[in-house]
Amino acid sequence: MRLKNKIAVVTAAGQGIGKAAALAMAREGAQVWATDVNADLLAGVADVPNVKTAALDVLDKAAITRFFSGLGCVDVLFNCAGCVHGGTLLEATDRDWQFAYDLNVRSQFWTIQAALPSMLAARSGSIINMASVAGSSKGLPNRFIYGTTKAAVVGLTKAVAADFVKEGIRCNSISPGTVDTPSLQERINSQEDPEAARRMFVARQPMGRLAQAHEIAPVVVFLASDEAAFVTGQNYAIDGGMTI
Repeated sequence: MRLKNKIAVVTAAGQGIGKAAALAMAREGAQVWATDVNADLLAGVADVPNVKTAALDVLDKAAITRFFSGLGCVDVLFNCAGCVHGGTLLEATDRDWQFAYDLNVRSQFWTIQAALPSMLAARSGSIINMASVAGSSKGLPNRFIYGTTKAAVVGLTKAVAADFVKEGIRCNSISPGTVDTPSLQERINSQEDPEAARRMFVARQPMGRLAQAHEIAPVVVFLASDEAAFVTGQNYAIDGGMTI
């Protein structure tokens, strides 16, 4: 039980990587708050031991403040909420830019700001942010907005780590490659030729397959645990060799 007695908060825990991480942390003994903007998605984790659920819109700063104020101590925060926009710089719109920045970056700023006081009081805490292989690690075609915001997440992570390293707070990020999640399937289904789109996603993975969400979760558990007590300010690639 690597996370016994720890209180963990996971955003976007209704499906995909967020759900897999919430379940993995619960199995390791954490008391997990699984949150999602879509409360219906949380039904899949609502009856799991050690898991409590709550609807939370991470684009609503007041809602974030209320949620964390009611929790008391928080030991682990996994910022998983995010979105993917396709297209180049020439195809980017101000509206898409603002939405992606707010969801992929500003929401992490807000949740960390809300969780930090209890961590600082305890002089202990692990913050894990969702970045991506697309961003500071690698440039991918047609991912201008997404790559830019995910690169910002790595910068945010390192800044938080540097500011609070002497206060017992650790802050790291993970950068998955292409993961077979409901979100990815939605993007594939939106293409004119979904089968060709899936083949393209698989082809860019050197291992010749997509990752599964449960393959990402163990790294989140490690970073949340005391096994990673000497790890902060790092960005972990979980990309099946994309950045070799």
